[in-house]
Amino acid sequence: MSARLVALLPMRHESERVPGKNYRPFAGRPLFHWVLRSLLECRSIEEVVIDTDSPEIMTGTAERFPRVRLVERPAHLRGGDVPMNEILVHDAAVIDAEFFLQTHSTNPLLEPETIAAAVACFLGGLPTHDSLFSVSRVQKRLWDADTRPLNHDPSVLLRTQDLRPVFEENSCLYVFSREGLLARRNRIGSRPRMFEMDRLEAWDIDDELDFRVAEILFQQRTRGRTVP
Repeated sequence: MSARLVALLPMRHESERVPGKNYRPFAGRPLFHWVLRSLLECRSIEEVVIDTDSPEIMTGTAERFPRVRLVERPAHLRGGDVPMNEILVHDAAVIDAEFFLQTHSTNPLLEPETIAAAVACFLGGLPTHDSLFSVSRVQKRLWDADTRPLNHDPSVLLRTQDLRPVFEENSCLYVFSREGLLARRNRIGSRPRMFEMDRLEAWDIDDELDFRVAEILFQQRTRGRTVP
């Protein structure tokens, strides 16, 4: 087993909330092209692998990104209710790598520099930490479903910027070892490290509103820049 890091980009053909989301046009190109370009520009990554059941994604990748390896997803892992960890376990069983980074096509604002920083953070934390996941800082007054405060004392009205921060797992980046994934069947290990990201860069597309907002943010960010 070679000591190398491979990026995994899993994508289903079907999408329940946003039809054809992964390959839908976004800022003039299929959505998945943007995060794929960021992964390919990151020198910390030795190979990029797409796991998919989508003929459109497979054809488009082969034509535009011949360096990217395609893994056809088995039929028993194609359902919308299949946990992502099970898909990653399958990929780790067929791909030769010691470490993996996983992201989603639904994070089109993700920059190569941030990916490289996350990889460096993960490698620098070994062996104290066995995995890494990206988070967004939240400093708001949070309550549970039973009207109990989670992160503040209602009798002490602190400014929100003075509240102790909590962190949202933003589903943007995960870095882990093959050994740990197969042992726990989970991309987050027993000693994970959090990697804080800018909330705008970590914008994740779950529904139509997210898609529209992400496209506006992307166009504003790239205005005046030459996009290859």
